[in-house]
Amino acid sequence: MVKPGANYLDGTVGAGGHSFAIMHASSPDGRLLGMDRDPAALALAHRRLAPFGERALLVHSSFASMGEHAVRLGFVGLDGVLLDLGLSSLQLDDPARGFSIRQDGPLDMRFDPADELTAAMLVNDLPADDLADIIFRHGEERDSRRIARAIVGARPLRTTGELATVVRRAVRRHGWRRRTHPATRTFQALRIAVNRELEALSIVLPQAVELLRPGGRLVVIAFHSLEDRIVKQFFRREGQDCVCPPELAACACGHQATLRNLTRKPIRPSTAEVESNPRCRSARMRVAERI
Repeated sequence: MVKPGANYLDGTVGAGGHSFAIMHASSPDGRLLGMDRDPAALALAHRRLAPFGERALLVHSSFASMGEHAVRLGFVGLDGVLLDLGLSSLQLDDPARGFSIRQDGPLDMRFDPADELTAAMLVNDLPADDLADIIFRHGEERDSRRIARAIVGARPLRTTGELATVVRRAVRRHGWRRRTHPATRTFQALRIAVNRELEALSIVLPQAVELLRPGGRLVVIAFHSLEDRIVKQFFRREGQDCVCPPELAACACGHQATLRNLTRKPIRPSTAEVESNPRCRSARMRVAERI
């Protein structure tokens, strides 16, 4: 429950939608630190949150550096931390960013345009085996080896349209889902690899817990099973006093629980929510409270 006078951190501020709601609910004196890797999104968030003045501070950074920025800016003992993972509509709807399967654009896929690694570098430079490993590991694509071989055979690929066509031809038809483009999992895998999303998530979760006060809550919204699995396992581990292997007769780890899991099963969007915003259909929200 967002309340006045409390301190919050939005690690994926995007265009500021969630942050605006938090600031409004925490008025007149709540504070928020917002972070995002995407400078275009931050520019929109600055304008959207301007009415709240100095109560809302925004930082251009990956949430993997959350602890450093929060301590520097005095955001400790937080009442809530929010992580809304994955791709935003702002990024997906801009063909120039290279995230869209259905709109042709450069093979980019970087959240932060200042980062060096692009999807084009992975697609055109990696050996087929390494490319297949990325597509299988980050996209859970069973046709990963067929796709990787097809990509290597079609090099050089310069646009998202070219890549989507190659993948569509390589995927076996019985593996297609109705209304889902056959290149969806491949695009997801490349985006995750370019932005090192799973590594960043594993790094940020312990930092978020350390920043929370007792009773403060960590809310994570994931959009695919890989992210959700990391969050689920972290919440489970941090909800236990001992994480030793079961074969040990006595505890040797000294671990103490830091979280109380409030959602044993993830909260999913309602039918009405999906009808009003189809892109939220795969969302899974988990909430834990700091002990």
